[in-house]
Amino acid sequence: MEVLVIGAGPAGSTAAHYLARSGVPVTVLEKTRFPREKVCGDGLTPRAVREIQLLGLPHAEADGWRRNRGLRLIAGGRTLELPWPALEGFPDYGLIRTRLGFDAELAEHARSAGARILEGHAVSEVVTDDAGRVVGARAHLMDGEGKKTGETREFRADLVLAADGNSTRAAVSRGLAKRDDRPLGVAYRTYFTSPRHEDDWMEGWLELPGRDGKPLPGYGWVFGVGDGTSNVGLGILNSSKEFGKLDYRQVLRDWTAGMPGEWGFTEENQVGPVRGAALPMGFNRTPHVVPGMALLGDAGGMVSPFNGEGISYAMESGRYAAQYVVDAAAAQRAAGRARPAEDDVDRRLAAYADHVRREWGSHFTLGRMFAALIGHPAVMRAALATGMPVPPLMRLVVRLLANLTDRPGTSVPDAAIRILEALVPATSNTAPPRAAAPARHPKARLDP
Repeated sequence: MEVLVIGAGPAGSTAAHYLARSGVPVTVLEKTRFPREKVCGDGLTPRAVREIQLLGLPHAEADGWRRNRGLRLIAGGRTLELPWPALEGFPDYGLIRTRLGFDAELAEHARSAGARILEGHAVSEVVTDDAGRVVGARAHLMDGEGKKTGETREFRADLVLAADGNSTRAAVSRGLAKRDDRPLGVAYRTYFTSPRHEDDWMEGWLELPGRDGKPLPGYGWVFGVGDGTSNVGLGILNSSKEFGKLDYRQVLRDWTAGMPGEWGFTEENQVGPVRGAALPMGFNRTPHVVPGMALLGDAGGMVSPFNGEGISYAMESGRYAAQYVVDAAAAQRAAGRARPAEDDVDRRLAAYADHVRREWGSHFTLGRMFAALIGHPAVMRAALATGMPVPPLMRLVVRLLANLTDRPGTSVPDAAIRILEALVPATSNTAPPRAAAPARHPKARLDP
């Protein structure tokens, strides 16, 4: 069995590593060349750290991986420092690592396991057979400056894993449209040289005060990178009435202008431009599996509507997909077949989609509810006024937002979160979007 992975980000490199480690031939097509920038907060929760540990990816502080103790939340004139919970299934620390280094090291880790990674190969479309089954992809070759050389190549494989991010040329070319009935966010960030670069907490601002003291839409973060800089950014959901109407770069400038001067978040200390990207949330592209191809990570909208976290889910999806492919390859060898049976491969891919839905479907449904509610400023203010004065309640909220529970677990927070998830239907990732889907994220609709 030969596998083609499109994209060498967290999802694609993770899948490639597990496949290569298990002896499955895998080629990865990556449109850029490492190291390269990626818009991200650079924060890794314990959920993502667990995936890094399972991969066996070294992450020593001496190599640029900065550990953090938990979340510092700021809202309503209060500041809470909430350590990551001590759980059996997750480490008790998070990490800060720029995507410039993180993605490059992940790709090299996959190479070290035997994956073939071809940089400068921008996939334009997938290749299908007469029956419509995906059997490969076409790619434009890019030069060292990221420009097309005019040369194209076609790659064939028994199976394609699309891990090419939110824009996902692979899925779009196969006719898999973005769903407008699922949440969408945007994030903007930049770096500042700052004395706060060695902060031990991932700082989240649940309210954004502008330079005049009036609240700005969205939420913000300040993450110390440890290299002399801090990653400072903000996000906003499409459930907010301001979504798509603002200059988010200016919103970021207005927010940082109101911060203490000694932090150094000023124009003269800014390192690099303000960059922005979309956050595809709550399975916003479905179905996750079509004959011959599966969607991984952002390509399938696998970003949490609760907190905009996507790296952990991208890496998990890569791990899950790889395991189903490895099982299919093992069945092929056991049957003594030279090539895998297409119906068996597609059946196992369908099981991958079912597994993803079981793992995160109910959590994402709750996240969709959360995203709809916090789009109303009055609701957000009331929630913060209720929660911020009660640290035990906020600790539960952090565990819910970061999806950190032991399963099975015996603690009260574990039980409470399981009950909440049991009360809602799991978000679907198998059906295509409805033809009459509304143009904006619904305020209250909870159909899967």
